Amino acid sequence: RLQALMIAGIGLTVGAGVAVAGIIGFVGLVVPHLVRPLTDRRPSSLIVPSALAGALLLLIADCLCRILPLAGGELRLGIALSLLGAPFFLHLLLKMRRGLA
Repeated sequence: RLQALMIAGIGLTVGAGVAVAGIIGFVGLVVPHLVRPLTDRRPSSLIVPSALAGALLLLIADCLCRILPLAGGELRLGIALSLLGAPFFLHLLLKMRRGLA
């Protein structure tokens, strides 16, 4: 029960951080987790690859938002990144939960 409350609290905290910081903060939360397996575990070696991968992620997402047709216009970048990041964070939380059990 305590573990479920902790997971829910962490999820709400991350969601609040993303709501305040916006999509750039969201990219800053997701990209280091994606890049970490490709580098060594030192935080100092993660900075440059994370910056480049974050820029690439934003560029690809923006291009896809402009290319994909929608009835009311183009898809907003924040919505597209949220659709990508929400399942990623859910996967990350479930993976952490399995590791704690």
